[in-house]
Amino acid sequence: MPHLLVVEDDPQLRGALVRALRDHGHAVATAATGMAGLDAAVTHRPDLVVLDLGLPDVDGAQVLRMLRAVSDVPVIVATARDEERDMVAVLGSGADDYIVKPFGAAQLDARVKAVLRRLGAPEPEPSIRVGGLVVSPAAREVTLEGEAVELTPREFDLLCHLARRAGQVVSRRELLAEVWQQPLGGADKTVDVHLSWLRRKLGETAQRPRYLHTVRTVGVKLAAPGDAPVE
Repeated sequence: MPHLLVVEDDPQLRGALVRALRDHGHAVATAATGMAGLDAAVTHRPDLVVLDLGLPDVDGAQVLRMLRAVSDVPVIVATARDEERDMVAVLGSGADDYIVKPFGAAQLDARVKAVLRRLGAPEPEPSIRVGGLVVSPAAREVTLEGEAVELTPREFDLLCHLARRAGQVVSRRELLAEVWQQPLGGADKTVDVHLSWLRRKLGETAQRPRYLHTVRTVGVKLAAPGDAPVE
């Protein structure tokens, strides 16, 4: 599922774009100002940015130039400006496409897919389902039985790594190396504390596990309820 960032100050149009793009299978984040959009693009690294030009704080053309100085994320400019000189200027500044308002959702979706296809953007990692637990690496979201689970960034990284290895026992040494970036090892207690927090948010305990099964002296395994843990 491609992750898009829509930078648009008009709240009604922004909402309509979000609904339309999500209906076409995209994950969508938004920003209402140029600087907020620039920060979101750099921090969250979406697969593509849909950028308005008439923003309240900084003109979208300037946002594009600043973004191009630090990122090669694909950008589609979506604006009411329909003069050729504006199109030429933003395309020359690094925009990948230009669409004039008003436009239909299907047209924007087609342009998004064409740009991503043309640039060979990698497909975002698909969601991982383990029983009623769904981990979405691209959107960094987790749901349990359809309900959102709020995790810290480190808790998400830990759960995501275990989800990628679902059904396998993962050692604490591997978790410290891959999640905490401590290849020479570290304190096992760090892993245990974060596992405890994860269990609490998943509605379980170490004594009565549902998804997170500790395998003594070996590590931990993420498995759906009913799957027997490895002994």
